[in-house]
Amino acid sequence: MATDQDVTAVFEEQRPRLFALAYRLLGSAAEAEDAIQDAYLRWHAADHAAVVTPAAWLTKVLTNLCLNRLASARARREAYAGMWLPEPVPTGDGALGPMETAEQRDSVSLAVLVLLERLTPAERGVFVLREAFGYGHREIAEVLDITEAGSQQLYRRARAHLDGERTRFDVPPEHARRVAERFLAAAGAGDLAGLERLLTADVVSWADGGGKSSAARNPVRGAARVARYLSGMVSRPEPGTEITIAEVNGLPALVGSVGGRVYGVMALEVTGDRVSALRILVNPDKLTRFQQV
Repeated sequence: MATDQDVTAVFEEQRPRLFALAYRLLGSAAEAEDAIQDAYLRWHAADHAAVVTPAAWLTKVLTNLCLNRLASARARREAYAGMWLPEPVPTGDGALGPMETAEQRDSVSLAVLVLLERLTPAERGVFVLREAFGYGHREIAEVLDITEAGSQQLYRRARAHLDGERTRFDVPPEHARRVAERFLAAAGAGDLAGLERLLTADVVSWADGGGKSSAARNPVRGAARVARYLSGMVSRPEPGTEITIAEVNGLPALVGSVGGRVYGVMALEVTGDRVSALRILVNPDKLTRFQQV
């Protein structure tokens, strides 16, 4: 008979993979952790002698817990103060799995997580299991209690919803970081013209303050407007402000802190030699993982 210690050890071995899965399904690290705790309680109460493959059992339980949460999560996001953006996660330490390929970075980018909000829970489940974790349709059918044909149909629908708008992040990470460094230097120096040159003509900036921090409530569009907007944000920093570059959701981001406490994250999308999109998060509730870094 397995002891409580054995049961916990098996679960903890799976925890990193479970977090990577739950985060992609929910777009929120806090909600992912809550779902994982619910999965642990079910795992602790399960008949372990009847569980052939713990990893598969946990994947099935957690996936369905997350998909059940999506309906209430969507209602909360529709009532959200201002623009809702996914909760950012620092990924330099492998928190969301490997980030070695463009596809791996793409699967956790804030841009893709925003697009996933348009899918039904079932479509999102199939898409994440297929694209991010490489599950076959037969395996997905077993996880979601649907037919293999049903899984294939949901995947086709999900792809149809996303493919026209999904950005592929095929810029090498080292190049993206160099662009981020030039961007930070121009912003820090108040070089408005230099900042504008580093932005694509159709650049868009989104900001999420959650009603708790000052943030633009509508997207800011166009290189000139975005450059002025960013210049105003950084022109008079508080004493002790430090801005560094970190990998966030697989892509470079500027992380601002005062006295060691993070107050904002600006995730950059790089196209060629310029920044094509920015997602700025200043809602303190969404920055708790950065306070642990």
